[in-house]
Amino acid sequence: MSTALRRLLLGRPLATAAEVHERLTKVKALAVFSSDALSSVAYATEEILLVLVLAGSGALSWGVPVGIAIGLLTATVASSYYQTVHGYPAGGGAYTVAHENLGVRPGLVAASALIIDYVLTVAVSTCAGVAAITSAFGHLLPYRIELAILAILIIAWGNLRGVRESGTVFAVPTYCFIVLALALIGVGLVRTLTGSIAASLPVPGQGPAMQPLTVFLILRAFASGCAALTGIEAISNAVPAFHKPEADNAGKTLIAMAALLMSMFLGITWLAHHLGIEPVGHETVVSQIGRRVFGYGPVYLALQAATALILVLAANTSFAGFPRLTSVLARDGYLPRQLANLGDRLVFKNGILVLAVLAALLVWRFEADTHKLIPLYAVGVFLAFTLSQTGMVRYWRRHRGSRWQLKASINGLGAVATGIVLVIIASTKFIHGAWIVVGLIPVFVHALYTIRSHYQTVAEQLSLDGISPEEYAGHAWVGSPKVVVPVSDVHQGTLAALRFARSLSDDATAVTVAVDPQATEAIQAKWKRWVPDVPLVVVESPYRSIMEPLVDYLHQVDAREPERGLAVVVLPEFVPAGWWQHLLHNQTALMLKTLLVYKRRQRGEQSRVVINVPFHLQR
Repeated sequence: MSTALRRLLLGRPLATAAEVHERLTKVKALAVFSSDALSSVAYATEEILLVLVLAGSGALSWGVPVGIAIGLLTATVASSYYQTVHGYPAGGGAYTVAHENLGVRPGLVAASALIIDYVLTVAVSTCAGVAAITSAFGHLLPYRIELAILAILIIAWGNLRGVRESGTVFAVPTYCFIVLALALIGVGLVRTLTGSIAASLPVPGQGPAMQPLTVFLILRAFASGCAALTGIEAISNAVPAFHKPEADNAGKTLIAMAALLMSMFLGITWLAHHLGIEPVGHETVVSQIGRRVFGYGPVYLALQAATALILVLAANTSFAGFPRLTSVLARDGYLPRQLANLGDRLVFKNGILVLAVLAALLVWRFEADTHKLIPLYAVGVFLAFTLSQTGMVRYWRRHRGSRWQLKASINGLGAVATGIVLVIIASTKFIHGAWIVVGLIPVFVHALYTIRSHYQTVAEQLSLDGISPEEYAGHAWVGSPKVVVPVSDVHQGTLAALRFARSLSDDATAVTVAVDPQATEAIQAKWKRWVPDVPLVVVESPYRSIMEPLVDYLHQVDAREPERGLAVVVLPEFVPAGWWQHLLHNQTALMLKTLLVYKRRQRGEQSRVVINVPFHLQR
């Protein structure tokens, strides 16, 4: 039943040979990898205005200059990543570029920054999408946390079905948003230029000012608006997901994404300024512009629906990028190896599930409030931008090739620009929450090093280097092994374990711990009838403990003829038919096995062999 349900929800398994058919066209790839960047136009302008309005309504006129600066930065970063796409056609994420060109530590810093940013992207995108819904339907506001978590689960489900299917599902909402956003800007420009919408430019001195208009406040507004650039690196991370020629198709998709992003962001910023839009708590800036341009009608509602969908689906970019990044880290030994495994739908399902859980926890912790999450946003991504572009400068200097000086200059300009923005974001947002990300990155790097160190230690201890076949043969047991079978009763499971123990050795002994005298007498009586040829040792336990007397008895057996090695323990274990039935039984066999297997031993000391003999019960 579970297999049938999984097939129904996720689809049939895909053969490894089908991976080439799961690649994306440019049209689908734009929907999968650009939804994060394109969706940011729905809240980036608002984040700028939320900071500027602290200096009064008149300060909102700075929104356009700040927006133009962010537009120029977008062009610079997109040009830099265009070079990365062609320099790393196998997929040049910030981790790969920094790791290969700058060293291990910068690579792990970039990876940690991206991991944090991917989780934040999912949380911010879904919360912003829910905010767009509650702007139109205010009665849903109390359920914003539940709605955001539900959206995360739906996107995770879509990605578990496979890359191509998720691209097909998410393409329609993405292109609906692009069409409606461009229509909003086009109609808004026409109506403002023809005078059918009255301009309402902010007047200096209007509105209460809580802070003076300073350079620091303008820089803080710039830092908040730089959220528009998040997700712009996603295409360079996933070049192998494109149809051939991969790098060429990825580069063209990147150019299209950057052009759309700049057009929509600058258009919405100009309309917000020209119409005198001010940020309010219960309605988004895009919603206010939509009502002014379209009126409260079907087109406005369609715009809000498309905005909500694109914001929610922006999380899809992270669901495409996070599993790929963690799979690379896992293959390099810096994350658990389960994250490197392709699922039966040719996706890294473990990475998808981990991302969904972390993002849902973040949504719950920050009460699905976009404005609480935004200060944490963009620090990690601009750190990854800077390291990636710096690494690309080193890459071109090492590999040279055609017009390498121009390519290195473009990446160098990108590194300087994103480095400056990183300093601005970290300094202006530090006390507002960026300190959390700044503090988390070293913790993540340390965790990655620790995991890598564990895998290296395991490899060293399992290595055959320095051991000859003769030495291996010298560690063999002399004679048959000593076998001990702990029992608590005589039943079919016990008899099955005893048959197996006797097949291993002619020196098999059963042992029971005398906790209840009457139960012990009953076991001895059954023993004489069923297995009189196997010795049964009764170990007294005055304090009714089971584990300690058993372990003490095993030590006694080990001390007898030590050249024959440690005693092999055969554990009889019956397995209930239903999972819930396990709760109705003592887990003595499991606890004893855990105690014996995980007992720390000195280097070179033999490990005890523990064998479970299961006896499955019928329903």
